Amino acid sequence: MPNSCPTRPAPFFAPAPPGGSKPAAGPALARPGRARLNRPLIGFWLFATLACIKAPEIVMVDRATALEQQAGGSFEDLELKLARAAIVPRPVPLTPEQLEALGIGPVALVDRTDVTDADRVDDLLRQRCIGEGRDGLLIDTHHACRGATDRAADVILIERVNHARVQLWKWMCAERKEGSPETAQRIWQQIHVRGVICGAWIQDADGTWSEKKC
Repeated sequence: MPNSCPTRPAPFFAPAPPGGSKPAAGPALARPGRARLNRPLIGFWLFATLACIKAPEIVMVDRATALEQQAGGSFEDLELKLARAAIVPRPVPLTPEQLEALGIGPVALVDRTDVTDADRVDDLLRQRCIGEGRDGLLIDTHHACRGATDRAADVILIERVNHARVQLWKWMCAERKEGSPETAQRIWQQIHVRGVICGAWIQDADGTWSEKKC
């Protein structure tokens, strides 16, 4: 009865080379040859792989960004603005109490179109921008002025008021038909200084200046 199980094939041996050396099996003959051929290829592949790997580039930043400068306490733009603002003249804000201490009262919320020269003179006398001279004439005293005023306009006012006073003295002398304009000026000054507004800047007989007390 024939055997139904598959039989193992007989090993294949290559023909013996000349010289009587022992033949080697077919599969075993190819492995040493492939190993010898693959070693140079493996070495070349490793060299190429290593050659493609390089260290990352390091970028050195010698200047910080604007945000980093501000975080570090550097405010160049703000410092420039402050430096410019320091050299530009501008008004200084003052509280009502500080203005009152300087002798400047609150601005009246009224129509200033009907303000007379006498009203303006009273305001300037209190601010010491003009003074009542001992000869009965107004004097420019802006060196002692408390508060800001238009000096050019004040000088024009002084000239206009003084001119009116001189004309008054001449008229008084002409009406009395006696004495001189200088005498009328002295008498008028003694009477006028009594009615000057309280706090006005007045020149004393010795030439010094003081504030009128009431």
